[in-house]
Amino acid sequence: MFVVGERINGMYKDIAEAIRKEDPRAIQTWAKRQADCGARYLDLNPGPAARDQVKAMRWLVRVTQEVCDLPLCLDSTDYDAIEAGLEICKQPAMINSVPAEWPKMERVFAMAKKYTAAVIGLAMNEQGISHDADTRVALAMELVAAADSYGIPMEDLYIDPLVLPCNVAQSHGPEVMLTLRQVKLVADPAPRTIVGLSNISQGARNRRLLDRTFAAMAIANGLDAAVADICDEELRETIAAARIIMNLDAYSDSYVEEYKKSG
Repeated sequence: MFVVGERINGMYKDIAEAIRKEDPRAIQTWAKRQADCGARYLDLNPGPAARDQVKAMRWLVRVTQEVCDLPLCLDSTDYDAIEAGLEICKQPAMINSVPAEWPKMERVFAMAKKYTAAVIGLAMNEQGISHDADTRVALAMELVAAADSYGIPMEDLYIDPLVLPCNVAQSHGPEVMLTLRQVKLVADPAPRTIVGLSNISQGARNRRLLDRTFAAMAIANGLDAAVADICDEELRETIAAARIIMNLDAYSDSYVEEYKKSG
């Protein structure tokens, strides 16, 4: 499992202020810090701080790429903003995200094809997030079919089963784990899987404990990636240990450091 660094998000006060003032210091500090901790991608989300999402996304992409060579995950519900960012990305990016809804899938998969981008597909539609794994998997199949119709390789499609906080939707946890396993059976080759890791602990106590435990359990159920706090050292250690136990990485006595280097 690799990590998409979550920290450059307008929901955080320092990032929101940086976007409003167009001051790149906080953006670039977090970009370098997450890269140093082993992030594979950096998530860029202007959030509610930006009145002009297109302008904000282009600025975020530009200032991040000034100090960091990692590929970017462009995160917005405004697809014009995502396309504006894709136009100036130096490496193939990831689009975050699209639900199993037409015409949203048409717009996003067309962009993905044009810019050779990966896509995060949400296992939800106009009816919202389903409780059961069967419905989530059925929606994943719709995303797979749409991606395939645009010629998107399955290794570039990441299905997000959608994690809800365990303090208000505890019964969803096992359904997410089941979805992770079943998504691997919907196509050959199978799409990849991803979650927003910190969603599991939103509003709960001991958040980092819940995040780390969920990460290990999800890896055991086939999780490929997570949008998460890569700067949490104990989370990195947990991921490294889980990968060793699941025989995903070759064991060495320095397996924690090796995971960080692998990004």
